[in-house]
Amino acid sequence: MGRFSQFPSHAEAAEALHKGDGGGIRVAVLDSGVDLAHPELRGVRLVDDLAFDEAGGRRFSGRGTDAQGHGTAMAALVLRAAPRAQVGSFRVLGADGGAGPRAVRDAAGAAVSRDYNILLCAFGSVAVPESMPLFKEWVDGAYARGVHVVCPCNNLFFRVPEWPGAFPSVVTVNMAETASGDLFFRQDTRGGHLVEFAARGVDIEVPWKDGGTAVKTGSSFAAAHAAGMLAKLLSVFPAMKPPVAKSLLQEIAEPWHDRLAVRNA
Repeated sequence: MGRFSQFPSHAEAAEALHKGDGGGIRVAVLDSGVDLAHPELRGVRLVDDLAFDEAGGRRFSGRGTDAQGHGTAMAALVLRAAPRAQVGSFRVLGADGGAGPRAVRDAAGAAVSRDYNILLCAFGSVAVPESMPLFKEWVDGAYARGVHVVCPCNNLFFRVPEWPGAFPSVVTVNMAETASGDLFFRQDTRGGHLVEFAARGVDIEVPWKDGGTAVKTGSSFAAAHAAGMLAKLLSVFPAMKPPVAKSLLQEIAEPWHDRLAVRNA
């Protein structure tokens, strides 16, 4: 299998999706921080550990801590799928789970400028009109630089548009009720949504705050797994651009079937 082709065959891409290890790929986790003291992340070194302030536009050290536990779970799920990927923490979520669009924009811009390959934005926003340019600015900026963006869909109903997931360049992921580690593709037969992918996201045991674990359900956990799968693909084909990767994932992912559906499918 060639490492330098930008346009692998479906068979080559499928092999990479399962046999790649994430080596050489940087994944920026835009979330609540990453707790480096957690036993599951022992030995992990973050490429960057930054936090962003919505009100003042300030950037400061995340100090290897997590405001709530969610970001630690996201980093761990990426590394479970792609153990040799490099992870950076860009804290934009507070203890209440909220994130401001300016902090997200600044964090995403910082990650793009620091040569990350994937931005994992494990949240969604039903943005008001005045916030939309802020989302579009960094999503388009990432696309123009060849940086892949992965995010979850709405947990309650996947047809509710949220950003950044509603932008067509984003790999948007829903939760599936499955024990499989595969990525699934659902062709939209009715129109009106851009949530094409799904992965395991129900009753996932993940590392959480204070060194503990928790059993969680949600599309964000599916998105973290999908980001790890994408890192595996890119570790074999690092020059692959976002539209090529997304098209290939549509072709090589497992087909969706109704028994995977959760309450929001």
